[in-house]
Amino acid sequence: MFSLHLRMFLLLAVLFAIIYAVMTVVGVAMGIQSFTFYLILSLAFMAVQYFLGPKLVEWTMRVRYVSESEAPGLHRMVGELARKAGIPKPRVGVAPMPLPNAFAFGRGVSDGRVCVTQGIMNLLDEGELQAVLGHEISHLKNRDVLTITLLSVIPMLLYRLAWHLLFYGGGRRRNGGQAALIGLAAFLFYFITNLLVLYASRIREYFADRGSLALGNSASAMASALYKLVYGSARTDRELVRDAEGLKAFFVNDPSRAHSELRELSQLDLDRSGTIDSAELSVLRSRTLRLTFSDKLMELLSTHPNMLKRIKALSDIR
Repeated sequence: MFSLHLRMFLLLAVLFAIIYAVMTVVGVAMGIQSFTFYLILSLAFMAVQYFLGPKLVEWTMRVRYVSESEAPGLHRMVGELARKAGIPKPRVGVAPMPLPNAFAFGRGVSDGRVCVTQGIMNLLDEGELQAVLGHEISHLKNRDVLTITLLSVIPMLLYRLAWHLLFYGGGRRRNGGQAALIGLAAFLFYFITNLLVLYASRIREYFADRGSLALGNSASAMASALYKLVYGSARTDRELVRDAEGLKAFFVNDPSRAHSELRELSQLDLDRSGTIDSAELSVLRSRTLRLTFSDKLMELLSTHPNMLKRIKALSDIR
């Protein structure tokens, strides 16, 4: 299996090759000068996102950083996991919202922050919470948050180019028909590159799950945590779920898909205990998953893997 870093590098190479090809075609065929403006604007937006992104997450999620005296258990788990991962201990925060989840963000390993919501603290036991925190620590160790930020710039560039050619540049030029064709091609490449970015977002979740197990957490604890997060999200007021929609790529799971995922995952809980133990994972390991076309399409357009596939992947780790 390719490493996460190699996959991300290959995706970066493919995406930048696409944007280079589009820029070359536009430059040769149209001689468009204003694309430089959109390039600079998009890079400036990326820089703003890099420097202000952590603060925006804090504001949106109303994160409050807690001291060791306020949350000794949380600090202990984060500190131990960071030590095992070989990274500096991140700042620890709590978001006062009932939606159960956790997230990691920051500009890099030295600026890492790991936060939990109040909802997850009331839902998971210690082993499950530690597995989720291991997942978030792995995101920081893998440096995939910054990579996703860089990847996300490419579709944005192509979208702005397509918009300019189709609605601003094409109609007022002698070669407006050619501009419109290139604009349509840019929009097609925007759609393709956006799918690649979503793919990158999904594979980083698999690697973070594996990373949590590598830090000493059990597959059943991680699987049970995911199951409970889906259950807790399904019970949360939908208005609260919609409020967090813009940040779901940071979360352990996609809360907006909780209702459909709960129907699938309930089949794994054979003893109806509310958890997924090692015996139930063993049963899942021997099964062959058959997803419907709608399931595959939904996953293709999602920031997170299909939850059944994700827990199946956990069951396959020995």
